[in-house]
Amino acid sequence: MKKKLPLYILIFSIISGVSFCNLFCNSSTSTKDISTTPTIYLNHDDSVKYVGIETCRSCHTSIYNSFIQTGMGQSFNLATKHKSVADFSKKQIVFDKFSGMSYYPFFDGDTMRILEFKIEKKDTVYKRIERVDYIIGSGQHTNSHITNMNGYLYQLPLTWYAQKMKWDLPPGFENGRNIRFNRAIGYECMSCHNALPDFAKNSLNKFNKVPLGIDCERCHGPGELHVKEKLAGKLIDTSTQIDYTIVNPKKLSWELQIDVCQRCHLQGNAILKNGKSFGDFKPGMKLSDFIEVYMPKYKGKDDEFIMASHAQRLQMSKCFLSTQSSKSNKQLANGQQTLSRLQSGLKLQTNSLTCITCHNPHISVKVTGKQIFNNACAQCHGIKNSCKEKIQIRNLKNDNCVGCHMPKSGTIDIPHVTVTDHWIKVPSKQKDIKDIKQFAGIYCINNKTSDYETTCNAYLSYFEKFEGESSSIDSAKYYLSFIKNSNFNTSKIYFLFLKNNFTGVIETSKTLNILQVDDPWTCYRIGQSYQNTHEYSSAEKWYRRANLLASDNLDFSNKLGVTLIEQEKLDEGIEVLNNSLLRNPKQHEALTNLGFAYVKKNNPTVAMNCYDKALSLDPYFEQTLLNKAGLYNYLGKTLEAKLLLKQLLKRNPQNQQVKTILQNM
Repeated sequence: MKKKLPLYILIFSIISGVSFCNLFCNSSTSTKDISTTPTIYLNHDDSVKYVGIETCRSCHTSIYNSFIQTGMGQSFNLATKHKSVADFSKKQIVFDKFSGMSYYPFFDGDTMRILEFKIEKKDTVYKRIERVDYIIGSGQHTNSHITNMNGYLYQLPLTWYAQKMKWDLPPGFENGRNIRFNRAIGYECMSCHNALPDFAKNSLNKFNKVPLGIDCERCHGPGELHVKEKLAGKLIDTSTQIDYTIVNPKKLSWELQIDVCQRCHLQGNAILKNGKSFGDFKPGMKLSDFIEVYMPKYKGKDDEFIMASHAQRLQMSKCFLSTQSSKSNKQLANGQQTLSRLQSGLKLQTNSLTCITCHNPHISVKVTGKQIFNNACAQCHGIKNSCKEKIQIRNLKNDNCVGCHMPKSGTIDIPHVTVTDHWIKVPSKQKDIKDIKQFAGIYCINNKTSDYETTCNAYLSYFEKFEGESSSIDSAKYYLSFIKNSNFNTSKIYFLFLKNNFTGVIETSKTLNILQVDDPWTCYRIGQSYQNTHEYSSAEKWYRRANLLASDNLDFSNKLGVTLIEQEKLDEGIEVLNNSLLRNPKQHEALTNLGFAYVKKNNPTVAMNCYDKALSLDPYFEQTLLNKAGLYNYLGKTLEAKLLLKQLLKRNPQNQQVKTILQNM
């Protein structure tokens, strides 16, 4: 439901590791008494702090030296020439045919930058240069790039694909989805690609402090108590006992071992349990108590997988499912039956094959060697007697089990990369490429007993974030009917909002006490619903609540500013928008809104300056062009207004609003 506004008015929308070895020391700082035998790990307590990898290094130097060479150790760092694995010797320019923009990476001294530019009729008509602050990715597959704007992190529109030795648009920016410099890097992303950062609670992408790379404590838990106890001389013989001041994943049950790994190596639609954040899970805890990960399932496309699906694919393997005593389970452990069993949530049996059976996370996979992995196969199979392949082929492959049973393949989410498929199985013939891919719902990978609320929100999130099939919103409605707790209204509002039933959202909100609503996104959805129905005073109240709960969310600030301007509270609206722009001055939507406010204050000079700044950031943002054309028309500069409108219509010939305006000029 969109409001029909005069030419110059803005219709604003929100953009919107694990160890093989027994560690000899463990540490942490806490005043807790550990004289009695504990039943849980003491570093799970919230009072125990993280100490950082350099503290661990002081005792575990050799492990540190090998770990920092691994993919995890190289996961995130400053954008230096040493960190980047990209080739800058050739002038590789990436052209996006959908936006018409081109991109070029370069180093200006020691500072990496990315140039965005557009050429028309052999002339450069636009350019923008942004600094690269961080490189994310070890470089084994990719290097992607992040800029830091006063603590707000955004991904830049250029990625180096190491295996293909080429620059291209990042994953998710292809096929007309290039959002340029506006992809916010949130806590979910950062909490897997890095050590735990200091995240501004309830913000979208604000970080008070960003560490440099995955560290020891991501797999062993916070180390403060461990360090304190060892420095005090409280040593434990870890060959016979468990040191409960630190987590040694090798001594966890196989379920909790896998949870350590699949916290990050299980990519999908991650749904937080009520009241939890992406930083709450610690090694040794049950992952599904904090996060449930959902994946879509498709009939006839079992061989497709995404990049970080190692844990999911491993658990589909016969090697994982089978035990010596479970004949029935062995019979199920093949092909589609395996996938169906996993998707349906049936209990899986295993003889403790886990990630660390084959991987030592302290050693880079680049130097591990194929024989280490093949030896893991031989421990159970005794290769000479188990392999049924022809001897000629075995000799040709040097009895490389992994090469045959875990082939490398491309992924459906990351272009230009090949990764090892961790679904261990006998190779089968490729299916007909014409097979039709049919959506068959979503399923929770890491919890077979997911509750109705989480499943409902998973379907809603899938529909919203991944442009999921329309049937998923109907599935959400089904699960919504079973929610009986106090969070029913939160999920109902989410559902109604995605259905564009803004009147329904408003009616539901009337049953709520605004002071008791603690979810900022629920407040935002209610505020947006009131705004869409032109009830700006009510929208303002809910936006203020959203801003109170998430003061560092710039989108919420901008929404509040627009609502104030709609009510002619111009000075207050301008103040809100200026405060937002102080935190990130490169927000073309906020600048456009600010320009509109100054139009209403009859200050066309400042308004034009705002529009020009906005267009320097995004020269084809339709609302800015409309607003600027409206301002030209207001100033009597009809020719300039027509030129802008024709430029806009050239890029979007279907814009009926512009056609109507031009006809009436």
